[in-house]
Amino acid sequence: MNFQLLPNPKHKTAVLIWAAIIILSYFAHRFAFEWIGIRHDAFSYSLLSLYLFFGLFSVAILLTVFRVSARNFDLVGMSFLIITTLKMVAFFVFVHPILKSISSTAPIEKINFFGMFIVFLSIETIVTIVILNEKQ
Repeated sequence: MNFQLLPNPKHKTAVLIWAAIIILSYFAHRFAFEWIGIRHDAFSYSLLSLYLFFGLFSVAILLTVFRVSARNFDLVGMSFLIITTLKMVAFFVFVHPILKSISSTAPIEKINFFGMFIVFLSIETIVTIVILNEKQ
């Protein structure tokens, strides 16, 4: 039985590039916080845990969309919507302590969390749109 997670070399490259971008973004984000003087050590969740959470979900979404596109192209959009919905539910559970926080860093932490959420969601959406446009 021949099982490959991503049989298409273009998809493997895309996932590896995305993982590298996530890692570089983490270090740039951390440097920016330190340069501006934002104390991210007082956040409910560390930057590393946020990037791991967002990054793992993002890579899982990309892997799933690539696998579905290889097996049944007609289900790509639906699978993306289902996984994105599950991601939003998980993120709501994850962000709940931040929303209830009354610490002095809470406003910055909320902006940081939702900014990261929008950036990751936008990139996942763009990749899905590119996949959907491949067959046209």
